Amino acid sequence: MSQIETSIVIPIKDEEANIPLLYDELKEVLRDRSHEIILINDGSTDRTGDVLADLASKDNTIRIINFAKNYGQTAAMAAGFSASRGDVVICMDGDRQNDPHDINKLLEKMDEGYDIISGWRKDRKDHLFTRKLPSKVANMLIARITGVKLRDYGCSLKAYKRFIIKNMDLYGEMHRFIPAHAMSIGAKIVEVPVNHRPRTLGQTKYNLTRTIRVILDTLTVKFLMQFSTRPMHMIGFPGLICLALGSIIAAYLTYWKIFQGGALTERPLLLLGVLLIVVGIQFMTMGLIAEMLVRIYHGGTRKEPYLIKDEIIDGKFISHV
Repeated sequence: MSQIETSIVIPIKDEEANIPLLYDELKEVLRDRSHEIILINDGSTDRTGDVLADLASKDNTIRIINFAKNYGQTAAMAAGFSASRGDVVICMDGDRQNDPHDINKLLEKMDEGYDIISGWRKDRKDHLFTRKLPSKVANMLIARITGVKLRDYGCSLKAYKRFIIKNMDLYGEMHRFIPAHAMSIGAKIVEVPVNHRPRTLGQTKYNLTRTIRVILDTLTVKFLMQFSTRPMHMIGFPGLICLALGSIIAAYLTYWKIFQGGALTERPLLLLGVLLIVVGIQFMTMGLIAEMLVRIYHGGTRKEPYLIKDEIIDGKFISHV
């Protein structure tokens, strides 16, 4: 077991005004727990880096990871998860809309035997048309496609047991789909209502295009959940159907030619049969290639989707440049 009970992972992008206030709240909530606070500076262009460095110089429980540029929230979470040492890892936003006082609620629920506790912003303090309605549609679609019935996939405030996130590959907008991935390997998940506060400082980083990207990523998640280790089952099945139908047509036309003396050049069905056979063989071939690629992927070396410029660990500056 780790000596650290709780790791707090917070992606940060241009939040210089919110960081000190968030830090004070976190220290109040975590004062009776052994903890670490991992702050990932995701290519901020304001004074966020200076504010983070100042905090780290005064508190050895803070770890700072500075990205070389903006890689996005998923990459920031992946870096934070990789660096975490706690038995429980809690992720939250850096804009102070997530309430740090809900951390104890999540941890208490985890003591009941759950592996992931997902926050549900029941009374969400965001704009109706630009944030709440698109999010509601996306949540319904994700729940329908993945089969994991959560009402708020987009809430960053979540608690994970260490074994869940340590072997999780994240990219794109995949951080919100961690519960769906975890459910597919047998994790126990529960959703609890959490407080959501209006943004009072800084500017939001979200827009409607992000919702569109999330919906497209949902299709990727569906594939990864069901066919990531057996793509032949998805690609080969339609190929097998096409090959079977084409073979039946070819057998029928052969019988018709030999025993009834028909002219094949007058039958468009011949072209359909040949097309189905060719398409079927192509699908089967693609399935075999996909199977080989999957084996190469799972056996290959891992490359992280981000570049760390420097870090502050236990008050010490470490450059990777």
